[in-house]
Amino acid sequence: MGLDQAVTGIVAGVGFRAATTSEEIVALVRRALHAAGLAPDALTALATATDRAGEPNFLGAAAAFGVRPRGIEPAALTAADARVVTRSVRIATSRGVGSVAEAAALAAAGSGARLILPRIVSAGATCALAQAPG
Repeated sequence: MGLDQAVTGIVAGVGFRAATTSEEIVALVRRALHAAGLAPDALTALATATDRAGEPNFLGAAAAFGVRPRGIEPAALTAADARVVTRSVRIATSRGVGSVAEAAALAAAGSGARLILPRIVSAGATCALAQAPG
């Protein structure tokens, strides 16, 4: 599957600082899934901005869940921004979207996806959940 294709199921979108550990990302995603009433095995993909998708902490988090890491291109993040509900001025200034986590989750899950958990935060990361249509 190419990075430009939508996935099925539940996608966790993640934004994170470079120093954030994979353990912190995993804990945050688990917290998000729990808040949404979902088991960890409901997760089908972990998505973030393309320039962060190859970082070891993100790859480690995806591996911990046994899901494919997805890098989302800036244009796809921007296209999903109209469906983002959280607005961070700092992220909007640096990334052009209100929330990287929400935009990445929605973009990876496809055009008919819906946000099932808006962005939650930890010390160094953010996470949002989207559900693919169907």
